[in-house]
Amino acid sequence: MEEVISQTKAAAEVRISRNYAVEPDRVWRAWTDPQALSQWFGPGNPSSTTAEVDLRPGGRYRIVFTGTSGEMNEVAGVYQEVVPHSRLVFTWAFKSTPNRVSRVSIELTPRAGGTELRFMHDHFYDEEARAGHEAGWQCGFANLDALLEGVKQRA
Repeated sequence: MEEVISQTKAAAEVRISRNYAVEPDRVWRAWTDPQALSQWFGPGNPSSTTAEVDLRPGGRYRIVFTGTSGEMNEVAGVYQEVVPHSRLVFTWAFKSTPNRVSRVSIELTPRAGGTELRFMHDHFYDEEARAGHEAGWQCGFANLDALLEGVKQRA
């Protein structure tokens, strides 16, 4: 098992790669189906996560989840690209800092025996925001890994 998390300081981004031993449709649903999102999204136990999704270019999403300190967080944005089972790009802003809009891009590629996921979060307000998101995504991906049968391999 390998998780790849890298940062390019000049571009202020977080990149995560995974190989899952499941079909692209299952990984896609984990990111786009409100019920599936509610099963993994956020750090720690996602039991209090709720999600609303209007999955189309220009459509909005909203996710409310419990943070690492037990506080409730709300993130929302707009889908910029929706290519089913392949590519998803959306804006990202916390309700508490609505002017700090960043971007998330997810690419899924079918591979022998499963799916490669390439994740990138960029356009951060500052390095502190990037570092905080990197820590949050590490926790979130641990939950996603568990949801997708805990099967991940070197990317």
